[in-house]
Amino acid sequence: MSDVAAIDNLVVKFQDLKTEIGKVIIGQEQAVNYVLLSVFCGGHSLLIGVPGLAKTLLVHSVSNALGLNFKRIQFTPDLMPSDILGSEILNKEREFTFIKGPIFSNIILADEINRTPPKTQAALLEAMQEKSVTISGNHYRLALPFLVLATQNPIEQEGTYPLPEAQLDRFMFSINLEYPNFEEEVIVVKNTTTNIVSQATEILSSKDILEIQQLIRKVPVADNVIQYAVALVGKTRPKSSEATALVKKYVDWGAGPRASQNLILAAKANAAVKGKYSPDIEDVKAVSIPILSHRIVKNYKAEAENISVSDIVKSLL
Repeated sequence: MSDVAAIDNLVVKFQDLKTEIGKVIIGQEQAVNYVLLSVFCGGHSLLIGVPGLAKTLLVHSVSNALGLNFKRIQFTPDLMPSDILGSEILNKEREFTFIKGPIFSNIILADEINRTPPKTQAALLEAMQEKSVTISGNHYRLALPFLVLATQNPIEQEGTYPLPEAQLDRFMFSINLEYPNFEEEVIVVKNTTTNIVSQATEILSSKDILEIQQLIRKVPVADNVIQYAVALVGKTRPKSSEATALVKKYVDWGAGPRASQNLILAAKANAAVKGKYSPDIEDVKAVSIPILSHRIVKNYKAEAENISVSDIVKSLL
């Protein structure tokens, strides 16, 4: 199959995926789009929303529709790195045997990721970046595709540990889930208060996903689009000559080079699922807020004046 035909086929598969996930997840269309784009790019997503917005159900439905192995890790204050990665135990022959942890799966749901201390959060760093883990000096490759989909409650701060910048930077998207509107909530209540349980069925296999990830990387990008993405990221850095007055006033730290890479990858995927064979500046703009929002550190003036990171990013577009 040619690359052009593969992109045409991807448009159909993308709509099939959204339809299948839509049987379980009512509304949240933008969140579903971003999660699927991150899957197609091989990136990770952080889902932020108040309790009851189906964050966990969304991850579960995506894993079912993609035909991938799924493991859920409930992040708690007493969780240890070995509970995620695995550990070595002494067997009957008095030899050490490695018992794999839940990280050895295709999709990891890191539920309430900010409820565990930084020591345990750091256990994900190598896995998310290198797709491998190192335990007792031994190196283990993770099965591909490998995706971390983490959830976080933005309201409750007691007993939580804010994610360090190095951890946040490894998430391709930071996705805010909003409350459903009236009509959507009526459908949710109708669908979840009977004996009939909806479940997403498999649309793609792991082999299909790996092929899509390779296809996305082969999508050509014009130099002016890359330059726009790099310039946009540069504008988020207050010490840059390109920074706007708003950024200089309200931002302590801007986004790093990984943001530029993710903008182009996500723009490629955004173009491909729409049937376009090359992304334009509008595709970069379409994915900029969820890619940049968690990489910009506001200062106390922004907090005092209730300026959100989304407001800052919108001002740059």
